[in-house]
Amino acid sequence: MTARRFWLAFTTAAVLGATPAHAYLKFGVEVGGRTVAVRWAPGPIRYFITDREVGGVSAQAFGDAIGRASATWSGVPGLPVSFSPQGLTRSQPLEADGRSTIGFLDRPDQERVLGATTFLLDATTGALIEADVYFNTRFRWSTAAAGEVGAVDLESVALHELGHLLGLGHSAIGETELGGGGRRVLSSGAVMFPISGPSGSISDRVLQPDDVAGVRDLYGALPADDFGSVQGRVTKSGRGVYGAHVVAASLESGELVASYTLSSTGEFVIAGLRPGPYILRVEPLDDADLESFFGAANVDIDFAVTYATVIPVVQAGGATSPVTVEVRTR
Repeated sequence: MTARRFWLAFTTAAVLGATPAHAYLKFGVEVGGRTVAVRWAPGPIRYFITDREVGGVSAQAFGDAIGRASATWSGVPGLPVSFSPQGLTRSQPLEADGRSTIGFLDRPDQERVLGATTFLLDATTGALIEADVYFNTRFRWSTAAAGEVGAVDLESVALHELGHLLGLGHSAIGETELGGGGRRVLSSGAVMFPISGPSGSISDRVLQPDDVAGVRDLYGALPADDFGSVQGRVTKSGRGVYGAHVVAASLESGELVASYTLSSTGEFVIAGLRPGPYILRVEPLDDADLESFFGAANVDIDFAVTYATVIPVVQAGGATSPVTVEVRTR
């Protein structure tokens, strides 16, 4: 069997190739001239924890934090997959042994990367063989219940990385500012935002609506009769805009779910929306490195934030009429 590995990193560096989905980015692999989504077959996702203590974080405390994060994802209603811990192992992440391993690795060469998820796939079928997650020992980690000042919350980063392990790409729902040689997060509306929040924060231990919509859509866990979608097109001077970020904000609940325009015609679809009226906001992808999402080629970020002039109303089990949002060069 011919195997192929690719990886995803968390903070300011991130994904390899990704293909568009309705409410997020998902990963795909080219097999026989077609793109196959990277996702697990229905059933338990078995994983092992590396038996290693790092910086005062014992293997037991590490495994408990991973267990809490995995339980959060497994708790999403309707998912046909769940996480199943298999105990401790002396194996390290990135060993091609057919087992999914989660642990620490010493990566001083990755000074801005907190953690990364790697996939090993059958290159002929696209089937997942294993997925490993590692956390960089260059950083100080904590499993404290209330967080720890000056340390990175392990459970929060684990929740993000396990989202990758499930097959999710990065969300762009967040705001940052440049400073100190990088970007600082001002606010984040998704666990799958590619840049970590401040040390000591535990706010990313909880999934946001965009995370839930994404994983349920990826695994087909969205009841067709309960949710709907909004569709449309983003244009500039009458031409489609590639790489625009489109956010649907519920006027009733305030929930945010987003998508991207990933075609030359500027089309988008945001699925997994609860029925009701929504405000559509279109913005450039300028709050993280473009490579954190799907690569910089042909992405247009030269336009101003724009709101749709109509308020689409999502109906259960259906899609709205197409909404066109015309943006202008800033």
